[in-house]
Amino acid sequence: MGYRLLFGLVLVLAACSARGDFTAAPAGPVAGMPEAIFVGTTRVADANGFGRDRADQASFVRYDIAIPPDRQPGEVNWPPKTRKPDAERDFLTLDETRFASAPEFKAALGTAMGRRGQTDAVVYVHGFNNTMAEGVYRVAQMHHDLKVPGVAVHYAWPSRASALGYVYDRESAMFARSGFEDLLKEVKAAGGRQVVIVAHSMGAALTMETLRQMVLRNGPGALDQVAGVVMISPDLDVDVFRSLALEIGDLPDPFLVFGSRRDRVLGLSARISGSGERLGNLKDLAKIDDLDVIYLDTAAYNVGTGHLNLGENPALLRLFGGLIGIDEAFRTDARARVGLLPGLVLTVRNATEIVLAPVGAITDGP
Repeated sequence: MGYRLLFGLVLVLAACSARGDFTAAPAGPVAGMPEAIFVGTTRVADANGFGRDRADQASFVRYDIAIPPDRQPGEVNWPPKTRKPDAERDFLTLDETRFASAPEFKAALGTAMGRRGQTDAVVYVHGFNNTMAEGVYRVAQMHHDLKVPGVAVHYAWPSRASALGYVYDRESAMFARSGFEDLLKEVKAAGGRQVVIVAHSMGAALTMETLRQMVLRNGPGALDQVAGVVMISPDLDVDVFRSLALEIGDLPDPFLVFGSRRDRVLGLSARISGSGERLGNLKDLAKIDDLDVIYLDTAAYNVGTGHLNLGENPALLRLFGGLIGIDEAFRTDARARVGLLPGLVLTVRNATEIVLAPVGAITDGP
């Protein structure tokens, strides 16, 4: 990789994820809306939390995060070092509970699902260049802003949390496959009958590898509990995705991919990898047109680098609020409902491409 490309990678990828750490809420009542995030992680635990090193044994945690009322949808507001934390404006940690064992985690998760009268869970998988706090706070933000009905679970794999750690993170994602499979088993054992996986960036590659591993080990029935998969800006070679999908067989239904033709991060990833494009910035669905996939192009709603439009763009959050969950609108009849979306629907064999655009852009014409 040339010096200029490497320098550009640092500038762009470092900008796509603000550095942040857990900040405890001040004593007393907190104005923010609490979100409980159950976490399984293969990061090494130490006195300071969970770092970048890889752990052979998973750890299990619950974080209670306060979502501040004074913010725009899509924003994760980190407390600046220049003032005291403010519960009106900042994301803050209300509580952290480390479970001594997987059975304790399973029991607590089962209780949470029972309290909400649900047997559904959404399992989020973070992407490249994330600290533990960044992953947890982003999950809390998305779960809240998208109004997801199920219990939030997060798989935190050991990212180096550095713009220069691309290769380390890619190898960590492969290391973390069995840990992710074990977490899905714990969710099922806790009573989770319907699970939706939401994977961002490099987390999509980890998800595909894990689903393939589950099918090869236990047959197609291994994915019965997976009610749907949502991939956001997947950093995954298109040929590799196709190969994995064919080995998996019947993909979970629905299987949604939110991409952007103008995703700058994936553009750089494609150059690093030596491929023309990644799954998350496809311009032509020809290579996946025989797969049962719905592809949504969010380029018209790009925010920043365009690498997390679904999580950061207020218009998309409003559009998909209540749909990115485990409800009937997001399952087998997903295609029947795409007419509700302000976009253009183009069907190519089984793959459906939805090019999202503001209503005015369609009404007024080009």
